Amino acid sequence: MLETYLVNAGTASEIAAGVEAAVSEGRLAPGALLPPVREVAAQAEVSPNTAAAAYRLLRERGVVETAGRRGTRVRPRPASTLREEIRIEVPPGVRDLSQGNPDPRLLPSLHEALAAAARAHEERPAMYGAGDDEELLALAGDRLRADGVPAAPLAITSGTLDAVERVLAAHLRPGDAIAVEDPGWTALLDLVAVLGLRPVPLRLDDEGPLPEELERALRGGVRAVVITARAQNPTGAAVSGERAAALRGVLGAHPEVLLIEDDHGSGFVDLPLHPVVGSTKRWLLTRSTAKAFGPDLRLALIAGDPVTLGRLRGRQRLAAGWVSHLLQRAVAHLWRTEAVDTAAVAAAYAERRDGLVTALAERGVTAHGRSGLNVWIPVADETTAITRLLTRGWACAPGARNRIGTPPAVRLTVSTLRPEELRTLADDVTAALRPVSGGRYG
Repeated sequence: MLETYLVNAGTASEIAAGVEAAVSEGRLAPGALLPPVREVAAQAEVSPNTAAAAYRLLRERGVVETAGRRGTRVRPRPASTLREEIRIEVPPGVRDLSQGNPDPRLLPSLHEALAAAARAHEERPAMYGAGDDEELLALAGDRLRADGVPAAPLAITSGTLDAVERVLAAHLRPGDAIAVEDPGWTALLDLVAVLGLRPVPLRLDDEGPLPEELERALRGGVRAVVITARAQNPTGAAVSGERAAALRGVLGAHPEVLLIEDDHGSGFVDLPLHPVVGSTKRWLLTRSTAKAFGPDLRLALIAGDPVTLGRLRGRQRLAAGWVSHLLQRAVAHLWRTEAVDTAAVAAAYAERRDGLVTALAERGVTAHGRSGLNVWIPVADETTAITRLLTRGWACAPGARNRIGTPPAVRLTVSTLRPEELRTLADDVTAALRPVSGGRYG
């Protein structure tokens, strides 16, 4: 009985802590139905408002979920690991194409950049309240304006997810609906679950989310939309100019919706950016350096309307405070000196990605990968496909990590493939997978 966990619980925090402890210790099973708010209030001898606040805390922490008249239940498993748990063990000797990382050989050397940052630190060390690096902000502003992003305030965060988490937490509340790409980025789908938001899937094709899908989601009352500009994970979709115009037209009729656009493909994708942001009052565009400069150089440049940027900065000041100026100055040096030949890097990835998609098409296998590091292959059954590929010496990522309602698929990261491996891999994929036709992902 729930009253067992409510001993000496007189506040919302204490009630939530008791239930959370019972869940983590296995005394409340996944799927267990919790009593209505008024019953909890009576058991704990608190007001209904206090009991309701406790349930709200539990939802925000991803411990429980509320499904209208079906009541409040313990989540099937911790929200923070819901999709991250879906992974495979790669045996020794198997070529690992499951990780989604860039090719280390195409990342820039950081010696000069870090040395320049160290010299700047010695001359003018960053102290509390120093703010973002002015040179990096200026360089970012020039690049964003050149790509057609509306002139707007800028900020610097510790990666894309850092910015998205802060903005969603500031704008939305547990239970709010948010439109996300399906299939989509695993980390974002997990974040949506942890925040207690309700994901509304958007189907997409090689040119990005379908306008009719976005219109359906908006009519259904979503309060936020997240779109990937290019190098979409996992499909490689990239928003074309025509598609961007159509999406802006749909969004323009819903100006109060928060729009987040992820442009992590900058610096390693050869397709131009066609921004969708600016079509609503509240918007954010993120530009990460992780894929172009390396995941450990975790930094993202953020543009957005004044209200949204103000909320982001406010939450950042209360938590991390700022991004290391050593990292900021290192990125500024890499941009200023053009340390990465972006055209050459993009061409290298395109050769591997397009080569595999073409080789698979020649063998009758449908695959998608318009941009970025990955190829997405629809399959009849993910477990069978993964097992067969493992026996042939290849490890791929299960599409279940990325899917909400779209059919099964697997993801192959092509970033480290060598040209001579493409035909062998295509032969092995063809032998292992049952081809699925169709130009859309579901």
